[in-house]
Amino acid sequence: MSAHDGKVEAFDGKWFQFPPLRNALLAGVVAFGTFVGESWLGLPRAISIGLYAATILLGGLHWIREGLEDLVHERVIGIEMLMIGATTGAALLGLWNEAAALVVLYGAAEGLEEFTYARTRASIRGLLDLAPKEARVIENGEEKTVPATALTVGARFRVRPGEGIATDGVVVEGRSGVNEAAVTGESMPVDKATGSKAFAGSINGEGVLTIEATAAFADNTLSKVIHLVEQAQDEKGRAQQWIERFGRRYSPAVLAAAILLIVVPWALDGDVVAWAKRATVLLVAAAPCALIMSMPMAMAAGIGAAGKRGILIKGGAHLEHLGVIRTIAFDKTGTLTLGRPVVTDVVPVGFDADELLAIAATVENFSQHPLAQAIVAAAAEKMIALRTATEFKSITGGGARADVDGQGWLIGSPALAREMNIPFGDLLDAIDGFQAEGKTAVVIATGGKAMGVIAMQDQLRPEAREVVAALHAQGIRTVMLTGDNQVTGEAVARRIGIDHVRAGLKPDGKVAAIRELGAGGPVLMVGDGVNDAPALAAATCGIAMGAAGTDAAIDAADVALMADDLKQVPVALALGLKARRVSRQNIVLSLAVLAVMIPLAVAGVIGIALTVAVHETAELIAVANGLRAGKP
Repeated sequence: MSAHDGKVEAFDGKWFQFPPLRNALLAGVVAFGTFVGESWLGLPRAISIGLYAATILLGGLHWIREGLEDLVHERVIGIEMLMIGATTGAALLGLWNEAAALVVLYGAAEGLEEFTYARTRASIRGLLDLAPKEARVIENGEEKTVPATALTVGARFRVRPGEGIATDGVVVEGRSGVNEAAVTGESMPVDKATGSKAFAGSINGEGVLTIEATAAFADNTLSKVIHLVEQAQDEKGRAQQWIERFGRRYSPAVLAAAILLIVVPWALDGDVVAWAKRATVLLVAAAPCALIMSMPMAMAAGIGAAGKRGILIKGGAHLEHLGVIRTIAFDKTGTLTLGRPVVTDVVPVGFDADELLAIAATVENFSQHPLAQAIVAAAAEKMIALRTATEFKSITGGGARADVDGQGWLIGSPALAREMNIPFGDLLDAIDGFQAEGKTAVVIATGGKAMGVIAMQDQLRPEAREVVAALHAQGIRTVMLTGDNQVTGEAVARRIGIDHVRAGLKPDGKVAAIRELGAGGPVLMVGDGVNDAPALAAATCGIAMGAAGTDAAIDAADVALMADDLKQVPVALALGLKARRVSRQNIVLSLAVLAVMIPLAVAGVIGIALTVAVHETAELIAVANGLRAGKP
């Protein structure tokens, strides 16, 4: 077999143009014509033998060469060697028509199998067609058209409405909605403006964009996706590796058994010719074609289909793992939430809420902390003008201080306020209530007195609850891992429907939690791919989200979701489950065929032609069934 060993290249032509399949079909025409000429037209035996020999060379050249190369270079007796032995034996016994039938049927099945595999490669390669072959480069203020392959890092090019983006870059001018489905699997257009990342293969919407290239055409995200998918299709899962190891031992054993069927009768003065026929049939009947093909086609189809959805599964082993997951551990910040806190409540003491927000935003305007930026953004959204601030100072432990209009103000966590002996007064109940809801509270104080509290909360992903509910419906347990305190973690978990929470975890704590969860069965970790890299590596399988354009995120996990979309997690699990189910079906079919055909061959009940027909039919069924793995 060849489709599972990484030798098949992408092919997008017609089926009758595929060389192995074309040669097998031409050989079939010659063999049929020879049989008709010999049976009904009186064609001389010598000529018919010559034509049958030509049929064998034409139809078997492809796989005969592969079998001999494996034997000579890798010292492996594969299925091709069994078929070579069967063909040679049939010819020596004078069964030239059956030898030719064996070559034609086996060659046609092999050709169709390799053609199907090559088309799966071509379908993912077809994504490259989405990237335009030319780009409108801007040089010295003038626009000129150049081949997309000529784009270099730093080049600026213009993309008009409806055109594809030639390579990765950053928008430097313009605004538009961009369809990124080819890269991320996200069907809805994504708004792009100055500073936004743009990916090769994306389709521009209604506006005109000027983009500065950040990658050459050969190194863009779309090219990386295609390369990673093709590489993953060649990576074998554990079950597939076991089957191939079995095949390497099984095929020599079958060849030895066939030799014994000839040698023993010869030593006992039996009917050597009759037993030689049975030995020849045995070589065909015992060939594990469908068994060897039981997994590669399903794995290749599953990985290819995932790649088209923006899900990069980095090998057959990881696709297998996705099919057995019973527990999923989610990182909280940036995975279940958007990682962007927003102000939810402003509680002042003795003055207006907008005034409190204006003072807080004025102080925090000097800080780059996410919570500080959330307060500044809340003020900007309400169009609140900032005051004049001086003497800004960041305070270790979670706070900041500045003079606003000549008056000193402090903003910090409740813990910092307690350390500084600032009484909360009537704000204590509000602070406790906010923390019970999983919100982060900051205290605003002046003159040693708390003047208000602002509560913030990270936004949940809109799809989080729906995804968790879908996972529970599949019988999968969900766990949230977070560095936040237990109260905050449990509040978020309740809103989403997560089963269990592990809070207060540092990176090494997340690894320990994953290992503990893994003791009860296969566990999947879903995180951002960089900060969660140790936990992703410790899990049975790790999924990194939002990996488009980020090499570190792709490298960190076994599966990378190009889009920042939790809904792809159940899709990935469904693909793994489907591939695993289809593979098991193929294995059962293959073993059943071997269990029936081998005894019949040894008993002399069946001939070569029928044996080949049954085996190759089973192989084609395995191939066709394997393709179903691409449809979750």
